[in-house]
Amino acid sequence: MTARPFPVATAPRRGRSLLSDEDVYLFNEGSHLRLWERLGAHPVREDGTDGTRFAVWAPDAESVSVIGDWNGWRSGANVLVPRGNSGIWEGFAPGVSVGMHYKYFVRSRYHDHAAEKADPFAFRSEVPPRTASIIATLDHDWGDDDWMQRRGQRSALDAPVSIYELHLGSWRRKAEDGNRWLSYREIAPLLADYAIEMGFSHVELLPIMEHPFYGSWGYQTTGYFAPTSRYGTPQDLMFLIDHLHQRGIGVILDWVPSHFPGDGHGLAYFDGTHLYEHGDPRQGFHPDWSSYIFNYGRNEVRSFLLSSALYWLEVYHADGLRVDAVASMLYLDY
Repeated sequence: MTARPFPVATAPRRGRSLLSDEDVYLFNEGSHLRLWERLGAHPVREDGTDGTRFAVWAPDAESVSVIGDWNGWRSGANVLVPRGNSGIWEGFAPGVSVGMHYKYFVRSRYHDHAAEKADPFAFRSEVPPRTASIIATLDHDWGDDDWMQRRGQRSALDAPVSIYELHLGSWRRKAEDGNRWLSYREIAPLLADYAIEMGFSHVELLPIMEHPFYGSWGYQTTGYFAPTSRYGTPQDLMFLIDHLHQRGIGVILDWVPSHFPGDGHGLAYFDGTHLYEHGDPRQGFHPDWSSYIFNYGRNEVRSFLLSSALYWLEVYHADGLRVDAVASMLYLDY
């Protein structure tokens, strides 16, 4: 898809922001832990009108608009407005609802740079190789109350732990159906049965966060708040984790806060500058993996990553995170 110039821009509609002054302060300070509730796309009702509120961080943008399947992917149809000096752009799009596809069209203040970007806080993405974000909710009727109440005991230092690590897409295939991979829901009873039979207390899923290159096994993440759509919806992943918990199996998610790919729709050069990645290529680019390294010295990046970690633990009921490539985060000359 290509954003097309729109002859007359729709008047910006800020509406009632989801961001309080305290949210902005904590975000810019680097201590906001729940950004998924404030940034991204959130269906709301404002002044009697149903629509979606959008918010994205792009401090060096000259303009930001939401392009989507409801406005013909026109770059001026739904313009966002800056929130003071926070670097956040926000606005309300009436009539935009769950299931619609969108991106941000970000025009930088520098070098006439412009790009279509997926939402860093999207809850759902298109199935790769398509790259648009999808407006989604996080509703699920959880049935793992007993597990959640007692999981602290299961995670105690003296509790027995035996972990089975697997990649969802290659663990089992549907040979009679073109050798396709199983969905989150299809794999749930099979994985639970196997883990119980083999005596495992936990399963560890190789990264299920959205990633464009399947050959990376998820280790080149673009969606830090979106499970990969290859196996289903956010609710389908919740079903998988819920089922495992109800069968007495804990779930650890492999999480990659160390580096991210340079795909054009992703985090790299998000607003035409080194926003999420470190500007010094010696610290911001990993030559072995041809990927970018987060700028951990930037407060907003820390808020982003901390929120991502808590998101998977709280919203998806994950019991732990295995952090990938810590050495490349610690050593400046890695």
